[in-house]
Amino acid sequence: MRRSKFIPIAALSVLSALFSLSAYSSAIEDLDALLSGIQTLSADVQQLIVESDGGVLEESQIRMQLKKPDGFYWETIEPFPELIVTNGIKLWNYQPDLEQVVVEDWETDQSELAAQLLSGRTDNLQKEYSIAEDDASFNEFRRFKLTPLESGNIYSSIAIRFAENKLESIIMDSKNGERTVWNFASVTINAIIDDDVFTFDAPAGIEIIKNNYSQ
Repeated sequence: MRRSKFIPIAALSVLSALFSLSAYSSAIEDLDALLSGIQTLSADVQQLIVESDGGVLEESQIRMQLKKPDGFYWETIEPFPELIVTNGIKLWNYQPDLEQVVVEDWETDQSELAAQLLSGRTDNLQKEYSIAEDDASFNEFRRFKLTPLESGNIYSSIAIRFAENKLESIIMDSKNGERTVWNFASVTINAIIDDDVFTFDAPAGIEIIKNNYSQ
């Protein structure tokens, strides 16, 4: 069964968060220092969806690219080819097996977290999450934990881990017991990425579905 596009949108929200943080506490200053100077990032991502009993519900192989402030590219290679891409104005969701692409206006309030992070506004972030460096951090390994302050947040916690100052993994624990794990490999920082990467031209014969979109 095809997964909801919520997962890549969540990825956009959380990953964009990491590259938009402003220092407002010791932990955030440390996290910001690890990410400072990063303008672009490319990586291969192993995504695991883990059920509350520990069983792996789904494993996906993904190629992602990020370019500050608004560019985000999330292509699922396996098991179900799919592309989520945005330039901060439009959002394209291309599903080649269905021969269709859904085009939407990217509204900054689509996701409360994404709105803060894509736009670089972090004032509300500190009101919604407590952020601390985890006790699991040591030597070349650093681990930061984001804990929602509001009971209505869908996450119980978000953990961000670095190895030798490079992003290694993000683990998002949902309140329903499901866990989403992103393991990063082949990470490339500040390589040139053309802006055209973050737009999508539909191939001939592909159905275009426009939601809240006008030419």
